[in-house]
Amino acid sequence: MYAFVDRPLAQLDAASRLLVWAMRSWVEAVGRRQCPGFVIGTAFARHNMIAGIQPFLRMMAGLNRGGLENLEFCRLACNHVSEHEAILLQLVSDARSQEVVSVRDTLSILVEEDYVGDLFEAVVRLGDGLGRASGSP
Repeated sequence: MYAFVDRPLAQLDAASRLLVWAMRSWVEAVGRRQCPGFVIGTAFARHNMIAGIQPFLRMMAGLNRGGLENLEFCRLACNHVSEHEAILLQLVSDARSQEVVSVRDTLSILVEEDYVGDLFEAVVRLGDGLGRASGSP
């Protein structure tokens, strides 16, 4: 998490910038009673990350429904990564680097136990989708 928190967005790789934008856009879309998939889907497709859209939507919905606390996301115009955005970026990064034990442990302190399994699968699938998009193994 500390690798991401308070960092300027310009210092993040393209996938991380997209995820921050998508998190913020998801929150705004839900607040406006819009379909978040419609709002962010085109950007995922444009960045060759379409495989990550469904896991991303499942992750955000699960965090929203099963969260043990309200996560705070910055507004779209903010140039820095918030603490909760950094936690989610770290989760996806850990999933991509096969640090799956830490992913499950972190999820268990973020959401109710009933949501951990589904969120774990969503984060791992999101990491896989981003890895395929960026050409990583």
